[in-house]
Amino acid sequence: MANGWGPQTDGGWGGWGEPVGACGRLSGVGELDRSGTRRDGTGRGDVRASEGRGGAASGIGGLLRVSLALPLLVGALLPQAFAGGGGGGGRRWFGGRDESRRAEAQAAKDAAAAAFYELDTAQRGLRISIETISAVDDSADARRAVEGFAALGRRIDEVSHTYITAVDAHDLDRVELDAATAGRARSELERAKAELVRTKEELDRFEQGLAPLLDRAETQLARLAPAVERARQALRHASTALDAVREAGFRADDLATRLARLGPELTRLNEGAGRHGVTETLQRADTVLREAEAVRAEAERVPERAAEIDKRLVSLRTRAQALATRAAGVEPVLSELRRRFAAACWQDLQHVPEQAATASHQAEERLAEASKARAEQRWPDATSLLSTARALLNTADEGVSAAGDRLRRLNAVAKDPQAEIERARFAVRDAQRLAMAGRSTPEPRHARPLDEAVGRIDRAVAGLDSERHPDYWAFLTELEAIRETAAHVVEQIREERGRA
Repeated sequence: MANGWGPQTDGGWGGWGEPVGACGRLSGVGELDRSGTRRDGTGRGDVRASEGRGGAASGIGGLLRVSLALPLLVGALLPQAFAGGGGGGGRRWFGGRDESRRAEAQAAKDAAAAAFYELDTAQRGLRISIETISAVDDSADARRAVEGFAALGRRIDEVSHTYITAVDAHDLDRVELDAATAGRARSELERAKAELVRTKEELDRFEQGLAPLLDRAETQLARLAPAVERARQALRHASTALDAVREAGFRADDLATRLARLGPELTRLNEGAGRHGVTETLQRADTVLREAEAVRAEAERVPERAAEIDKRLVSLRTRAQALATRAAGVEPVLSELRRRFAAACWQDLQHVPEQAATASHQAEERLAEASKARAEQRWPDATSLLSTARALLNTADEGVSAAGDRLRRLNAVAKDPQAEIERARFAVRDAQRLAMAGRSTPEPRHARPLDEAVGRIDRAVAGLDSERHPDYWAFLTELEAIRETAAHVVEQIREERGRA
């Protein structure tokens, strides 16, 4: 560079980096080329020194004047070039007061942006909590929480709209921004920030109130994966147990059917809580677990159950045969009763032989059906038929036993009726002593049935002596009823004294 200056371009002075447009075009100073020739503003070519200046001497004088003026002009421009950071680029630079207002507005904008970000982050986190609660809990409290969050969401939308409107309304980087506009921008942004902060505080208080619901929901969610896994394991164990039973030669078709019904439930478990809900999935997992464990337990018991049914079949067949033998001896017992005692003593036993034979026959039929069910491995049917056969045999056995017991008791009372009389009187006297213990007179509600019992004994004895063919069976049943009355009075007295 011939004179220590950089080449001048259309954008400004090459050595300073400040566009001419930022400072205005220099007045009265032409553009020079490397030879010191002045150029006009149009760039059309050189203007000769002889034009208006009178030759070469005038051209040299003009160059000296330009050389003297340039340092002064550049020195005046330097403070403006470095004002506001010395950067270039089209901004109009204010004095100290205006730049302070712009900086305050920018700080308010940054603070509002931070508050907006905090509110948005808190809302996103709370939305996850609300979704967790609504997925697990359908109670009234959970529904109110969802409604409350929706209302807060509308409030957040309002304050967010106010903030965004304030930001869009003021371009703080605009060249023409004045101090008054910057002040208004600051006020609006500070109000927007205050609303954002206040709404964030409301959101925080609302979140604190959700703690019990959220804890309960998280507890259920924590149960979800283990519950589903337990259900799956139970199904696998049930399938393994069923395979083992079949390998042992048992069909176990009913268990296979029950296990197959759990297949669709397993499919729904695999689809997950996202599709079916947490509560429903937990209930389904519990149901699958319970049913699968029942199938497994029954499958493991199949061999034991088969052995038990076989044992019961043998036992009941033996008992049926023994009953048939005993039923054949009922008729001789009835003949002796008819010959020695009044008709009232044996009339209710007249049909015992026929009833015993019928019950025994029906029991044999049920046993045959049970044996067939056992062969077909219909375990529930076999068990039910065996229970029916046992009940029939019990009925027949009671009838056969009743005939022999009746004959024995009638023989005893006919030989010595006094023994039965003394047993009844002893029971009444024992109850009377207890009623009088610690009292001068007994309670009427205790004394009355005991006094009546004494009279009933006397009447029973008198009836026995007055008849030629006594009804010993009526005599025995009456004395037995008297003993029961005395026992009832004794129990009543002891309960009352125990409460006192």
